[in-house]
Amino acid sequence: MHWAVILAGGSGTRFWPLSTPSRPKHLIPLAGSLPTAAQAVRAVEPLIPRERMLVVTGAALADLLPTVTGLPRSSILVEPRAASTGPALVWATLEAHRRDPDALVLSLHADWHLGDGEAFRATARAALEAAARYDALVTTGIVPSRAEPGYGHLVPGDALGPGVRRVARFVEKPKPAAARKLMDEGALWNSGLFAWTARRLTEEIRQHTPEVASALPKLEAGDVAGFFQEVTPISIDVGLLERSGRVACVSGDFPWDDIGSWSALARIGEPDARGNLTEGPVHVVASHDCIAWSDSLPVVLTGVHDLVVVCANGRILVMPRSQAGALKDTLEALPSEVRDLA
Repeated sequence: MHWAVILAGGSGTRFWPLSTPSRPKHLIPLAGSLPTAAQAVRAVEPLIPRERMLVVTGAALADLLPTVTGLPRSSILVEPRAASTGPALVWATLEAHRRDPDALVLSLHADWHLGDGEAFRATARAALEAAARYDALVTTGIVPSRAEPGYGHLVPGDALGPGVRRVARFVEKPKPAAARKLMDEGALWNSGLFAWTARRLTEEIRQHTPEVASALPKLEAGDVAGFFQEVTPISIDVGLLERSGRVACVSGDFPWDDIGSWSALARIGEPDARGNLTEGPVHVVASHDCIAWSDSLPVVLTGVHDLVVVCANGRILVMPRSQAGALKDTLEALPSEVRDLA
C-alpha cells in the first residue's frame, strides 16, 4: 500500500522574526489560510489516507503537529536528534515497512507551496508507480517556470519507460547563467518529492551511504536512539541520490515552491497592483514591490520599493528583497539576545 512520509523539521530561521524554533515556517499560514503542514496533508490525502501518513519532526513540535495536521500522535515520529534528511527518511521508511510490509513510500516536505493539488497527486502517483515498476529510487523533477539558481537541478537521461527516465546527473544550486542554460536544455528542478520501497532504499544505503549504513543494524533491531546517535548527519540527496546508479525521475508540471525566503511570498501570494504583498496592519503609500508583514503594530511604508519589512515577536526586520536569501548570514551576525526567539 501507499504511505506518505512528511518531513517537518526546521530551525525557524528562514522567516525570522516571524518564525521561531517552536513555530517554524510550516506551522505558519504563509501561503493561504492554513499552515503549509496542514496543506501538505490535504494535498496528499486523496491519494493516501491519513492513517498511512507519518510525520518526522523534533521534540519541540511533536505536540503541535497533531493539532495542525489533524493526524494522530501515533503518526508523529520524533527524532532523538536532528541528523538531516538521510537518517530521517531511512527511519520513517523502515517504520512504514514495519507497520505494513508492502509499504511503498512517498516522501515530501511540510513547508512547500503546492499550487495544483490534482496535478501534484498525478505526479506523486506516477512516482510511486515508477518506484514499484522499475525497482528504483524515484525523484520528481519540476518543470522550471524561471531560471532559478537557488534550487538544485537534475538532468534527465535515458528513458526507462513512458514518462520515466534515469537521472544523468544532479546540479546543486547553479550560478544564474548556468541555471538559464540548464532550463533551456530541459533540466528540471529537484523538488525533493521521492518514492521508493524500503528494500530498495536500504539496499542502496548499504552500498552507497556509509554515514548511515553502519547504524542500520541498530535501527533494524528497534534501537532508534542508538541509530540516531551513531549516524553522521547527511542529506538524502548528497548521501544517496547523487551516489546511486538506481535513481529515476518523473516530471511534474504544477506550481511548486519551497518557500525558502521572504522574497518567495511574492511568487505564491497575490500582490496588489503595485506589486506589494502585505499581511496584518500594514499601510503602503507611494511604494512598490515590497513585502510587509506585521503581527501586532501598525507598519507604514511610504516612498520605498523592493523592501522586506517584518514586525513580529518583538523584533523589526528591514532588508532589500534581494538580500532575503542571505537572512541566515544576518542572523549569525546578531547578538544572541536579539536573534534568539522562543
